[in-house]
Amino acid sequence: MAKYEFSYYPGCSSQSKTSADNYMRANKVVCADLDIALKEIPDWNCCSASIGYAGGGELPRLSLSARNIALSQQAHGQTDIVSPCAACWRATREAKERMEENAHVKSGLTAALAEIGLKIEGEAPKARHMVEVLVEDVGYDEIKSKVKKPLAGLKIAGYVGCQTNRPFGIDGESFENPRYLDKMVATLGAEPVENYEKKVSCCGGALMFSEPEKSQRLVKDIIEAAYDGGADMIVPPCPVCQMNVEVYQGHINKTYGTKFAIPVVYYSNLMAVAFGHNSKESALDGQMIKASKLEQIAG
Repeated sequence: MAKYEFSYYPGCSSQSKTSADNYMRANKVVCADLDIALKEIPDWNCCSASIGYAGGGELPRLSLSARNIALSQQAHGQTDIVSPCAACWRATREAKERMEENAHVKSGLTAALAEIGLKIEGEAPKARHMVEVLVEDVGYDEIKSKVKKPLAGLKIAGYVGCQTNRPFGIDGESFENPRYLDKMVATLGAEPVENYEKKVSCCGGALMFSEPEKSQRLVKDIIEAAYDGGADMIVPPCPVCQMNVEVYQGHINKTYGTKFAIPVVYYSNLMAVAFGHNSKESALDGQMIKASKLEQIAG
């Protein structure tokens, strides 16, 4: 039996050969090192993410997350549901809290689930982000004990973004200046960028597809602030943030005449390298902008 066990909701972007495939692979390596068992929810579905707000209505949007909650409870009881994706975590937690706070919402979701032969018994399991598990359950001391290759010489901007910060946030963290990524970076032996002014700014999310010029302007400011802090790379806890900030640097360079080429690496990639894994095991092969300094440490 593993030291830590969770019901696992990976989300669409973390699947094999999708945009956050490298996030999923590094997470599995890190969880194995920390003795964390992730028991995947059978037949889970999309949380609806941003598109759920595009006119489909509140009940259908929340019903998608309620179905995941019901399937998790059916398979894994009251075990906490953990997701590596900020949008999936937020959607699942929102559905749970709306059911608990609003009788009308609860009756609607109960009816929707009944149509497909599912129900949520009593209180829904707790919904948590992967970083919550690492910070609150595992803790910095245990993470530090696994470090074999300290990330000395790297300066890293911890880009929290908005979905892991609002409306819920991580317990005990400031909404204006959450420090958990900075603490994790320091625990792994690297230097966090202090006073990173765009730490909780929005990257535009799905706006990158519908109004790219607006989203790219937001991303430009996020990257510039990281460079201003002397960062070698940017580290987010969210697949959409990672994709927007990494993938569109070329477009931004063309529009604004900038020369951005800063790697955007998940915290799990950092952890895997620091725990002694090579570049492939740490899923650094999934980077569009190569994290060369991190690859050198990985060997």
